[in-house]
Amino acid sequence: MKRVSIGRVAINIGILILAFFILGPIVWLAVHAFASDWKYPNLYPSGISFHWWSKVFLDSALATAIRNSLIISPIVVVISMIICLPAAYAAGRLNYPGRKTFMVGIFSANSFPKIGLFAAIATLYYALNLMGTFLGVVIVQLLGTIIYMTWIPAAAFAAVPRNLEEAARDAGASKFRVFRTITLRLAMPGILVAIVMSFLASFDEAQGSYLVGAPSIYTMPTEMYSLVQNYPIQVAAVFSILLAIPSVLLLSLARKHIMGGQLAEGFQLK
Repeated sequence: MKRVSIGRVAINIGILILAFFILGPIVWLAVHAFASDWKYPNLYPSGISFHWWSKVFLDSALATAIRNSLIISPIVVVISMIICLPAAYAAGRLNYPGRKTFMVGIFSANSFPKIGLFAAIATLYYALNLMGTFLGVVIVQLLGTIIYMTWIPAAAFAAVPRNLEEAARDAGASKFRVFRTITLRLAMPGILVAIVMSFLASFDEAQGSYLVGAPSIYTMPTEMYSLVQNYPIQVAAVFSILLAIPSVLLLSLARKHIMGGQLAEGFQLK
């Protein structure tokens, strides 16, 4: 009994410590976002105010960064789908020479720090006059979505039973109808997870976007660099909450498929 009690106490303490490190920063941001002022050694904020929220939305630079993120990320996801989903289908349904090498190559390209890659890209961008352009930021963010939009849908396509497709073909269905009603429909949960993860990868990308976009194109993550140095801490807290909202909403919507193993299955493609 003593061993069980000690074990439970240790588990509870571990949970409390984990909750502190996870929820503590969130609570800290929430308090500062609505506090008119709160400085050491005061134990409580001096008051509650929405002033900092209005300051964020009325600041032209911050509003532009929000607009850029909400425009660029969906564009990146759509382009990524157009480029990667055909490759994912081929990798999941076809057995061609170099298939595994292709998939491992995509995975390996994302296994190293990207700052070196971004530096090389910057050299190319200068030659192509893409530095500080909307297109340049889209391309950089696109690089971070390829692994999600290829690996996860490829595993989803590979998991579709071939006997269902063969039965539909024997019943007289065309290849396109088989793909639309069976293959694509059964693979859709994995594709939705890939879309969510790709959007978050694009929305949260900062290093490459800052390197090639500044000083003309700023997104929400890159604008955080300026917020930390030049704005009151309350403004940074509000902006951090706004930056986290899309991630929380999308992960909540995709939680069923992520918890169901779609994300993990995407990296177990054989």
